[in-house]
Amino acid sequence: MKMISNEQIEQFIQQAHRVGDAGLTICSSGNISWRIGDEALVSGTGSWVPSLRKDQVSVCRVSTGEVLNGVRPSMESGFHLGIMRERPDVDVVLHFQSPYATAVACMKDMPADFNVTAEIPCHVGSEIPVIPYFRPGSPELAEHVKKALANHNSCLLRKHGQVVCGKGFDEVFERAMFFEMACRIIVLSGGSYEVLNQAEIEDLENYILNKKQ
Repeated sequence: MKMISNEQIEQFIQQAHRVGDAGLTICSSGNISWRIGDEALVSGTGSWVPSLRKDQVSVCRVSTGEVLNGVRPSMESGFHLGIMRERPDVDVVLHFQSPYATAVACMKDMPADFNVTAEIPCHVGSEIPVIPYFRPGSPELAEHVKKALANHNSCLLRKHGQVVCGKGFDEVFERAMFFEMACRIIVLSGGSYEVLNQAEIEDLENYILNKKQ
């Protein structure tokens, strides 16, 4: 089996710091993971993503959650590894608590639709599941996140934060940034905002599909 290299651990740490530098996580909020073959790097329990150190990076077996290097993973590793098991196409999972998206997560009247600009259906998802509050780190939360992200790439956790997943670090970072942008627009509009209609979303999806072919 291919061993995880020091270079890969350094790359993981750089990506964690990038998330922190962008203001997506502060202090000990949030966690990040990266699948490498049958194993995954996961930010360690209690670690600060913006200043993650090498001795705070946990190596886990994706299939079982077994810790391979003696560093306890984040208490949310249940959904990180669970998503990877459900989604062979996903190699990176990010749980974050950015300012506006977390403000939206705490709203009494949750937006029914986040599609305020083209970037949302194109990069975040035209549907963003909203998960009711469960205690952070609980099996119930892990199960609901895993279920929501079986066929979506982003979800909002009530009174908690957000989770996005994707193939690589850039895709996941972009997804998180545009998620935050949508919520910033929603909050700054004071609740008076328009969203793209279904025909406009389908037109966008067809345009992007045609560009990829």
